[in-house]
Amino acid sequence: MDAWVFIETLNIMPEIEIILVLIIVAFFSGLIDAAVGGGGLIQVPGIFSALPNEVPATNFGINKFSSICGTTMAVRQYLRRVKLPWGLMLPAMICAFSASFVGAMVVSIIPVHLMKPIILGLLIFMAIYTLIKKDFGSIQKPLVVTRREKIGAAALGAATGFYDGVFGPGAGSFMSFLFVRFFAFDFLHAAAAARVVNFMTNLAALSFFIPTGHIIWMYALPMAACNMAGGVLGARVAIKGGVRLIRILFLCLMSVLITRFAYDVFFK
Repeated sequence: MDAWVFIETLNIMPEIEIILVLIIVAFFSGLIDAAVGGGGLIQVPGIFSALPNEVPATNFGINKFSSICGTTMAVRQYLRRVKLPWGLMLPAMICAFSASFVGAMVVSIIPVHLMKPIILGLLIFMAIYTLIKKDFGSIQKPLVVTRREKIGAAALGAATGFYDGVFGPGAGSFMSFLFVRFFAFDFLHAAAAARVVNFMTNLAALSFFIPTGHIIWMYALPMAACNMAGGVLGARVAIKGGVRLIRILFLCLMSVLITRFAYDVFFK
């Protein structure tokens, strides 16, 4: 009997090690994502490294479940302190949900290697634009939500939602930049708005992954708990640090994204 228990313990140990790696990855992913976006840069490679034998759809399902839990907690923290224009947010959320679902369905049709140079160019533009305009995202300007703004928000949600469904990394950062650029949000309100829209894109993906069984709950549930903890901490750090801190973190994230995509484009 003792020998059997010992053998069972040996079988469980690798699973425990995998879970420990995944929950650490999930915590830091939730922290970064809540503050400025880009948590997928940490979590997606971490999941694929820890679970190399799982099919991609299952790994993406685990990622999305963990992410939506962390995003939910981050949204809760932001909405306690930040007031968003819901007349603008609702069109963005609805279109982001629909476009993300469509993006997930056509992901196999669009060659990723053709997208990466375009994404790299957009990231470089965003970084330079933010650096040159010193007051970019520093002031929250009054916004009157008209039909034109609603159409613009719907287009923003559709574009970023589709990108998140097809590819994903940096989607939250794109959302933040666009909210600042086109709706005169400061970086704090943009971070809150991006998390709300990102919740809808994650929900759209999960509406496909969960019914099709692409979730391993043994990994997804502990990751979700740690991503939530990271999301709460990341949102609190961002709120306390204010616009200046988020701007700095945004530019740091842009540097990481540009480096990563430049490597993919020129060296892979």
